[in-house]
Amino acid sequence: MGVMSIAAINLYRTSIGKKVIMAITGVIGIGFVILHMYGNLKVFGGPEYFNAYSEGLRGLGAPIFGHTHLLWIGRLVLLAAVVLHVWAAWSLYQESRQARAIAYIKHSKVQASVASLYIRVGGTILLIFIIFHLMHFTWGVPGIHPDFSQTDVYRNVVVGFQSYGYLPAILYLVAMTALGFHLYHGTSSLFQTLGINDHGNKSLRAVSLCLAIILAVGFALVPLAVIFGFIS
Repeated sequence: MGVMSIAAINLYRTSIGKKVIMAITGVIGIGFVILHMYGNLKVFGGPEYFNAYSEGLRGLGAPIFGHTHLLWIGRLVLLAAVVLHVWAAWSLYQESRQARAIAYIKHSKVQASVASLYIRVGGTILLIFIIFHLMHFTWGVPGIHPDFSQTDVYRNVVVGFQSYGYLPAILYLVAMTALGFHLYHGTSSLFQTLGINDHGNKSLRAVSLCLAIILAVGFALVPLAVIFGFIS
């Protein structure tokens, strides 16, 4: 095993290495949610347009890639990013608990503690939501989605949000609020971990805030449109 390989293994075991893993996987996650929000907003183009977009995702990369092959590669990369992100977050949390257990004293700002709380709580909500979201709109699990169609994705969205007295839409809005907070604090932490925001640059914090608001609102527009009858 080479020196570089040993160094890489030793790095991932450290707090700094785990924070770097969180930052890199966070970048992957942010890229995904930007593209996902952009795709979701195509629902305002109507059933034919949105269903064509959905089918187009399955044919990405053709003819070099087979049907759904590139889509599945993207899914696997995203899954790996989520697993690594959760693992790193949990490992850092456990290290923090152990440090407190042995009376390790670390002075930190109250603001940092609040941000850490938002990150943990928001991350837990989002993890639960991701599983629910897959069951609802990707797998169409009976009882979660009342009338799932493999071909009419537009109808899946409308029926999915209208069902059970708009409860899925409300849960979706709660999750998007958590996403906004998570993105704001997570992106700020990401900049610091990568050495871009060592001195609390206000411009970068503003970028984090704008990104969080745009994505949270962008995702929320679809369930709100269903609730208020703009999409039916």
